[in-house]
Amino acid sequence: MDRPRQTQSLIYTDWTLTENQFEPEQLHSRETVFTIGNGYLGTRGSFEEGYPRSSPSTLIHGVYDDVPIVYTELANCPDWLPFLVIVDGDRFRLDQGQILSYQRQLDLRRGILARRVRWRSPSNKTVDLYWERFASLAEQNVLALRFEITPLDSQVTVEIQASINGYPENQGYNHWELLNQGKIDQGTWLNARTRASRIELAIAFKMAISGIDAALQVTNAPGYPTISSTFIASPGTNIKVEKLVTIFTSRETETPVESAQTKVTQLPNYATLLNANEEAWREVWHQSDIAIEGDTKAQLAVRYNLFQLLISAPRYDDKVSIPAKTLSGFGYRGHVFWDTEIFILPFFTFTQPKIARNLLTYRYYTLNGARRKAAHYGYKGAMYAWESADTGDEVTPRWALPNQPYGEEIRIWCRDREIHISADVAYAVWYYWKATGDDEWMRDYGAEIILDTAIFWMSRVEWNTKHERYEIREVIGADEYHEHVSNNIFTNRMAQWHLEKALMVYDWLNSSFPERFAQLKDKLKLTAERRSRWQDIATNLWILYDDSSALIEQFEGFFQLEDINLEDYEPRNKSIQAILGIEGGNRRQVLKQPDVLMLLYLMRQSKEIPYNQESLQQNWDYYAPRTDITYGSSLGPAIHAILASDLGKNEEAYERFMQAALVDLEDVRGNANDGIHGASAGGIWQAVVLGFGGVQFAENGPVAQPQLPPGWNRLKFKLHWQGNWQEFDLVSPNSASVTRKKTPNIQGVIFDLDGVLTDTAEFHYRAWQRLADEEGLPFNREANEALRGISRRESLLLIAGDHPFSEEKLLEMMERKNGYYVESIENISPADLLPGALNLLDELKQAGIKIAIGSASKNARPVVEKLGIANRVDAIADGYSVQTPKPAPDLFLHAAKLIGIPPENCLVVEDAAAGIEAALAARMWAVGLGPSERVKDAHVVLPNLAGVSWADLKTKLNGVIPG
Repeated sequence: MDRPRQTQSLIYTDWTLTENQFEPEQLHSRETVFTIGNGYLGTRGSFEEGYPRSSPSTLIHGVYDDVPIVYTELANCPDWLPFLVIVDGDRFRLDQGQILSYQRQLDLRRGILARRVRWRSPSNKTVDLYWERFASLAEQNVLALRFEITPLDSQVTVEIQASINGYPENQGYNHWELLNQGKIDQGTWLNARTRASRIELAIAFKMAISGIDAALQVTNAPGYPTISSTFIASPGTNIKVEKLVTIFTSRETETPVESAQTKVTQLPNYATLLNANEEAWREVWHQSDIAIEGDTKAQLAVRYNLFQLLISAPRYDDKVSIPAKTLSGFGYRGHVFWDTEIFILPFFTFTQPKIARNLLTYRYYTLNGARRKAAHYGYKGAMYAWESADTGDEVTPRWALPNQPYGEEIRIWCRDREIHISADVAYAVWYYWKATGDDEWMRDYGAEIILDTAIFWMSRVEWNTKHERYEIREVIGADEYHEHVSNNIFTNRMAQWHLEKALMVYDWLNSSFPERFAQLKDKLKLTAERRSRWQDIATNLWILYDDSSALIEQFEGFFQLEDINLEDYEPRNKSIQAILGIEGGNRRQVLKQPDVLMLLYLMRQSKEIPYNQESLQQNWDYYAPRTDITYGSSLGPAIHAILASDLGKNEEAYERFMQAALVDLEDVRGNANDGIHGASAGGIWQAVVLGFGGVQFAENGPVAQPQLPPGWNRLKFKLHWQGNWQEFDLVSPNSASVTRKKTPNIQGVIFDLDGVLTDTAEFHYRAWQRLADEEGLPFNREANEALRGISRRESLLLIAGDHPFSEEKLLEMMERKNGYYVESIENISPADLLPGALNLLDELKQAGIKIAIGSASKNARPVVEKLGIANRVDAIADGYSVQTPKPAPDLFLHAAKLIGIPPENCLVVEDAAAGIEAALAARMWAVGLGPSERVKDAHVVLPNLAGVSWADLKTKLNGVIPG
């Protein structure tokens, strides 16, 4: 069940992220947060109507193009979102007119982004507006947008303009040259090509309007094909518009224009596409979901991070990989780092192995680029680029430009020195193979990756004749605050590990697949002498690790650097490197991210040196306080969370976990506008499953030794291992029957009206029965039970069943029923209060408890007045207060806000299942009145309020174990 937790203007439930207030200063970060996608493309959460300084983008995997200074980047593709709405001559914009209500919601379960706005135009016309969009997970080339408008107070002339913007920019640079555009049946299309890489793209869309007769007009302004319509809408009339889009590139078809045109004309309606999309998401979540009981904020944050990984992962393309900022922003220009293999890949390896295979195969297809890089630097074999794009060639900028007129350019040494990435890729290949048993892929792709990168290490090491050992000098380790170091423990041990595994792959391939081995032997010049050299290097490579001391020096000379106490620099809102300068960081024992601890984490899975519990404890104690975990690298917190959990530091583990989990949702680092932190998202999965879940991989498969954080009652997930699915259902020893009892601190009570304080349910039933009889619809008292607690519209739809009624007819029927109801309650009086209601209200008032009414009825106010209890009620939330009815928590949350009481300190008294569900979703306490089968989920169940005192309720609530 969804249980919301509010933070700033965001409300978290188990599956939805809701923004109830538009904050212009968060425009760009929220564009990132509300990104949608389907593994083929990602579209930022920009508004359809636009907004000043907005940063809309749709990024498609593999559509790279050259640009000065940064070499190459993912090109922002033509924008499919533009949708203008003009009401009586006033163009709808969030910075004009008056926003009466606003809600934007991302539904993670279904991959849908929706927005509701009630807007009063500068000309004083009020309309309800609704947008909904998704990138189909069922068909990667299909996008869909639905728009609805309902005038509220007067007849209006509405003009809509749906377009394609063929002039997208990457922060001021346009990668596209327009080739052609034109009309099709009920639609239009555009064809463009990237300037340097010559990738063609075609985008087509069609539009349909329902709820009113309206003509469509296609116009073809250069680079901006548009479909428009103008119509007159009466108050209460709901008009729906569907914009269905297809997009193809020359990467997947030789004829993108024809493909886009053909596909768009064949598309069914929006509802059919939506159903297919929802079914595809059901299948994905069935494998990849993580369920957490007891912590709504963590539950939503985990699912949100997994969602962002899933929408950025190529499902059908093995020549692309997930960029560091996924497909959600311009940060790092769409380049691929070690983030994918070390942080992101495990999630896919264990829940979506076909996607993991695609991601690793990308590294196979970019081997030639890695070979070119090795040759450029005078080495042999394959040396993977620190930042990679489509070819695998190095695309890390050589220089970073200053942000001020007189600043100096900064040399970026990662492209030259951060060479551990070649071992990182090999590490990912090895563990994918072990987890899946995919010998076929290892034979055809993985072995060549491991062996050719091993050749690189053979040529990169240096022999120290004085000490008779191999060394690796002039590198950058995982910690990027130190740029020119020698014998970095992370680099050296990973290279050694790589060579050890290369020896095993060499022998395995030779014995299991001699024909393939012969091919690679010829291609890579594999010889017995070369194998012997690998063994010699692996044996004699200097590893700064001494069995007599568990403390490991990060690199040669690290312990001689000036020490630092990071507490001396608090409070701060930027990295320690920004405070000390690059050289200042180089001279001190301060880390951007885990280095020794990162190595221990990677060796933790196989318990290989230097990992052991003593080593972990000592190195944690030394390096964790010296790591810039807040503003250094976003890659650090999730790893620290896992290791802290291993050491029994539960509070710190949870703190670091939530720091990582909320890095984008709450813009923890202030740079969410650049795009999703993909590595952190992958680290979240590892923190939950491998950290808190305690999963280790034994010979017979994964086993769990859970260490659940405080408050987590249960943790459930699946893992795919060696072709089989294994389900884990981990329960905290402090949950269920042994959970400590919690005494509720009730400060406010919210009463439903019908069936709780008075029995107007009978009046509702008679009104509905009269309407049903007039319309010839089947209805009786049993059917009436299903209407308890839900809105008038939802009730009518249940009664109508499959009978087709127009929107206008539905509105008329709702008004007619309401008229019957109002007529019947005209003579209601205090005598109609149910037994016990008045006494309880008086007791609560005397005890200083705030009282609110939370009723879906739009007649709640006159009923309260006629009952004579208005002077006992502090606030009324009714059918006019919120747009989303029960079982959504909105009504009760609004009531709590009106009386100024936090949701967790509120008690709801309800007689309907939908109301109990809404109360629990609002994280409130609930008393259910009526049959237990109807209100069984409430904390306390009573037949009615007769004889119930406030003291009785407190006693019963104090005996409850919260679920």
